[in-house]
Amino acid sequence: MRHYPSDSPETMGRLVALTLMADGAIDASELAQLDQKNTIRRLGLNQESFDKLTHELCEDMLTRAYLTPAGKVELDLNSIDLLLAEIEAPMLQKKVLRMMLDLVNADNKLSGGEAVLVAEAMRFWQIDL
Repeated sequence: MRHYPSDSPETMGRLVALTLMADGAIDASELAQLDQKNTIRRLGLNQESFDKLTHELCEDMLTRAYLTPAGKVELDLNSIDLLLAEIEAPMLQKKVLRMMLDLVNADNKLSGGEAVLVAEAMRFWQIDL
């Protein structure tokens, strides 16, 4: 996986992009949520840089992730932890977790991949709801 500076907009944006893909597809309701909450701007990114980050994440996942029997590309927990570790400031961790929760709740369904990602973020960052 590419490395971005700790606590950078790119590091936070990559986790938001990963959340978008955690259920196997980017849903229209999730994209609407990004717009409604001004998530990309709040990350300190613009649409072009967020799209680039998402593309780079897809490239990285193709080289780092594994293919499930159902044909989905998934990251293991160790890889997820490496991404989570790049956000060190507790305030930013909470900010990104809120964005992640907004996205997974956008379609009123919680997939297994979304649940794993959010639960791992909460465990890794030691955040209790």
